[in-house]
Amino acid sequence: MKEIIGVIGAGTMGSGIAQVAAQFGHEVILVDANADQLDRAKSSLEKTLTKLVEKEKISAAEKIEISSKIRYATDLNELTFANLVIEAIVEDITIKHTVFKTLELIVADDCILASNTSSLSIASIGSVLNNASRVVGIHFFNPAPLMPLVEIIPAVQTTEETLTKSVELIKSWKKTVVVCKDTPGFIVNRVARPFYGEALRIYDEGIADFATIDWAMTHIGGFKMGPFTLMDYIGNDVNYAVTESVFQAFYYDPRFKPSFTQKRHREAGFLGRKSGRGYYNYAEGSILPTPTEDMELGTKIFNRILCMLINEAFDAVFMQVAKAEDVDLAMTKGVNYPKGLLQWAKEIGYDKVLEQMEALFAEYGEDRYRPNPLLRRFARG
Repeated sequence: MKEIIGVIGAGTMGSGIAQVAAQFGHEVILVDANADQLDRAKSSLEKTLTKLVEKEKISAAEKIEISSKIRYATDLNELTFANLVIEAIVEDITIKHTVFKTLELIVADDCILASNTSSLSIASIGSVLNNASRVVGIHFFNPAPLMPLVEIIPAVQTTEETLTKSVELIKSWKKTVVVCKDTPGFIVNRVARPFYGEALRIYDEGIADFATIDWAMTHIGGFKMGPFTLMDYIGNDVNYAVTESVFQAFYYDPRFKPSFTQKRHREAGFLGRKSGRGYYNYAEGSILPTPTEDMELGTKIFNRILCMLINEAFDAVFMQVAKAEDVDLAMTKGVNYPKGLLQWAKEIGYDKVLEQMEALFAEYGEDRYRPNPLLRRFARG
């Protein structure tokens, strides 16, 4: 018999997770205190499934079957018989604590309690539970039905049984699973910080404008979106919040220092596409700026950002956050990087990456640019 899956939070992420579980034959209870939000989630799912039928990805009968698997509720008590509950609510530890404490009194003793948090400590989330051995991080990427990667994060309290069950279940949903240590940002949101942060730093220094930096990363680097286009797509409020959270959680390590440029854009309400203006103006009739297509400049920009990303990937392996292959898998499957960063470093030459990092460190004298010890070891051969 299939496990009963509970999902808390009927926003885009929670609804997406519910859809995935239902598509794989599970009974799903989607809970949100806001009845209007549940109605929006139900309507959105109906549209999504209709499109899948039109594209012949599923049949009309399968659409009915999937829809019938999801029950919508405003009361957490509806989760009494759930085997796994995934929380996908606002990134606020106090609110999550309240939800998990309540949840523990409702579900069975063997129900796995998971959080979809992208940056908060799983150990902290579980700290309010009488039995924290069944808490685990199960972090999907948006949109959950389409993105193949799921990060699974055991807390220090998590039992091996809880971890094994979680991995097996999510793999049964045809997801690519990586297991990582409970550290700020896990793999993807940690390793990806320089993609945004170093691009902003390059802009802050007056080296190039937004459009030119984006052009360098897409035209020369092969990334699907440049950093400023991507931040506008994600939302500057969301992206800045993750950067600030990771910076604080790493005891203000300068590698993760936020940019005043992004902070000012957020403060001004220039949040990106959703507000009509971010780094670019998306108002009707507006024309996007033309980049300076200077190959020499573009190559310097690309190399600088790439080396910073590679250095961060090495640090994740060095600090035992995840295995090297999982770090590369996470970046290609979670954020669609053209190549795994460690594989990229091998192709470029570890010595050349180290040389670039040492040049940046010598130029700026900032701890932000310190080369990782594991990169040094690889460069020595």
